[in-house]
Amino acid sequence: MFEAYFGKYLEDRGVITKEQYQEVVVDSQNARVRLGILAVAEGFMTEEEADEVNDAQRRLDKRFGDIAVDRGYLTDSQVEMLLNKQGDSYLLFVQAVVEKNILTLEQIKDYVKEYKAAKKLSDLDVEDLKSGDTDKIIEVILRDCSIAPVIKDYISLTARNIGRFIERQFRIGPVSVVEKVTAPYVAAQVLDGDYRIFTGFFGEGEALKIIAEAYAKEEFDVIDLDVVDATCEFLNCNNGLFATKLSNEYVDIDMLPPILKDSVTVIKDEGNIVKVPIYIKDQCVDLVICREADWELE
Repeated sequence: MFEAYFGKYLEDRGVITKEQYQEVVVDSQNARVRLGILAVAEGFMTEEEADEVNDAQRRLDKRFGDIAVDRGYLTDSQVEMLLNKQGDSYLLFVQAVVEKNILTLEQIKDYVKEYKAAKKLSDLDVEDLKSGDTDKIIEVILRDCSIAPVIKDYISLTARNIGRFIERQFRIGPVSVVEKVTAPYVAAQVLDGDYRIFTGFFGEGEALKIIAEAYAKEEFDVIDLDVVDATCEFLNCNNGLFATKLSNEYVDIDMLPPILKDSVTVIKDEGNIVKVPIYIKDQCVDLVICREADWELE
């Protein structure tokens, strides 16, 4: 997920264009990180050493790791660790940026330091964001938010399922607690039992269409109740997984019938609505959550 935040930062800084970012995303989706890129990114080797090993590979019938170990640049355990990280989404992003000659590895490191300072992140925060561990990422994102643990758990699970079922390259905007959310399209569901929780996706329609098409695996010509219904199917799946998680913790939850709206809808509550902006392919949908509250849906 870090690559989505960092990529947007580079785009906003004018370092990379929107078109270049999209090309990088596409190129990184079906690739594996080369060991040289990994070794430099992890600080095990310099760019010059990696280039030297790459040159040797062109002359020798040996793998990068074997040559690097022979020359004392890497240990066997470091090679094993690097091999396990070849599917790392952030490093795939870095590799694509380097291969397209947009930035060098050193420039990327400098921009990461700049991003860290701009967002007031620690080294550990950045490592958590790069880790791909959704729980760690959500903990960084929600650190300054006064949100009940069960809501944090719900946001974390939803983020995992968006990455699993919808789109790997997404990001979460600043989370806020508000009194009202309005949208022309709403896919929602109430969970009732030991907890009573309202959950829903509120948006202009395009983001709901992305969710609907990815989950239903079909294209929709127009944004209508069919799109909202397919989005609700994803929400129902997500909520079913959440209910199972709570059940394992001896919390009883039932899922009520879905709520589908294709006209302007407002949810109100006095300071109890958690709004989570989710950006998928540059389209924003708000994940809206209310717990143990007297919300009104109009």
